[in-house]
Amino acid sequence: MANGWAGDGAVQQQIDATIEDALARARSRLPRGESLTHCEACDEPIPQARREALPGVRLCVTCQSKEDAEDRAFSGYNRRGSKDSQLR
Repeated sequence: MANGWAGDGAVQQQIDATIEDALARARSRLPRGESLTHCEACDEPIPQARREALPGVRLCVTCQSKEDAEDRAFSGYNRRGSKDSQLR
């Protein structure tokens, strides 16, 4: 059943698109290739155990924690384009 201007299934399509975007973002951030021996952000050594546990690692634990904290602040964007979101 359509609601206003939205077609049938529009809400589910928004949900699916948001999930697909989040998955694509997460996959693009996965480490690839050979692990570095030193952090690319601060040049501190990366422990061997971390390099073995997470192949392709590029950051030390401290720098990775900072990056993860910044990622939590990422909210994406409002796909619905509501009036409130346009006023911000």
